[in-house]
Amino acid sequence: MSEKLKVGVIGATGMVGQRFVTLLENHPWFEVTTLAASAHSAGKTYEEAVGGRWKIETPMPESVKGMTVLDAEDVRAVADGVDFVFSAVNMPKAEIRALEERYAKTETPVVSNNSAHRWTPDVPMVVPEINPEHFEVIRHQRARLGTTRGFIAVKPNCSIQAYTPALAAWREFEPREVVVSTYQAISGAGKTFREWPEMEGNIIPYIAGEEEKSEREPLKVFGHVDETKGEIVPFDGALKITSQCIRVPVLNGHTATVFLNFGRPVDKETLIDRLVNYTSQAAKLGLPHAPEHFIQYLAEDDRPQVRLDVDYEDGMGVSIGRLRKDTIFDYKFVGLAHNTLRGAAGGALECAEMLTALKYIQAK
Repeated sequence: MSEKLKVGVIGATGMVGQRFVTLLENHPWFEVTTLAASAHSAGKTYEEAVGGRWKIETPMPESVKGMTVLDAEDVRAVADGVDFVFSAVNMPKAEIRALEERYAKTETPVVSNNSAHRWTPDVPMVVPEINPEHFEVIRHQRARLGTTRGFIAVKPNCSIQAYTPALAAWREFEPREVVVSTYQAISGAGKTFREWPEMEGNIIPYIAGEEEKSEREPLKVFGHVDETKGEIVPFDGALKITSQCIRVPVLNGHTATVFLNFGRPVDKETLIDRLVNYTSQAAKLGLPHAPEHFIQYLAEDDRPQVRLDVDYEDGMGVSIGRLRKDTIFDYKFVGLAHNTLRGAAGGALECAEMLTALKYIQAK
């Protein structure tokens, strides 16, 4: 790519926005030229707007410290200076949907970390290693919006990244009844231990909205583009998922324990083979943030562990372990994914890279 695409981050002062900013530093394809947040932050430098609320272990890039923050609601001012935007705004869902559509209608592609548009039928919700063909629905979305260039694409919920990749690798064996419990890090709530000291030594057996997302979103990921309807139709086969979602005293890394049945007989060795040899279009395209090996299988009885494995493939890979026969279900296993990298900003960044490689995102 001869010239870098100009990128805006809306919602730049929050934890996910901060993660976008750090991941985009020295990116080979993209350059941050615009940062936007709430009206409260507008007019301040980025360093002033964030103040003492920098939550990422990586230091704030020097290149953005003095950048003046714009008001994310001033859509035209933001859109005029960028080729596309990442969305990480913290607002009510109806307001997010409206704001992201306003950006798309300025012919500015939106790659969103938010959940607001995940169930809009013509908005692709993509894990680049699993369902990149869903980007084909963008032409239907553009027809609805009346755009030639603008659109919205989203990534799925962070918690499903710990187990959905395994289901994708095993799709030929027809996963059916799936029982999953997710043990979710506090950064998934945009918090650190300094801000949330009551989480130390504690668990909370409820995370609003997470169980519905964990049960439903994989079905959209495994769905298909219906050309007649102009939308993505969720998978309506035998796969059913039930879940519990628990907040645990971990900073980064969502763990999942999974029990499942298959529609076809399969042995453990074959299941492991499908995991470690899983390939994807994302890796073949050489996307800057696509992991070389999307899934690793760990044979040790005490793996995966957050401390040892959350940064696998720079936080963009998925770790699976403890695959074994079960006395009630066919098999059970444990999965782990980095929730703010693979599960949030990193996953959205990889989506933008694939959208660029496939020519959905281009310079204005």
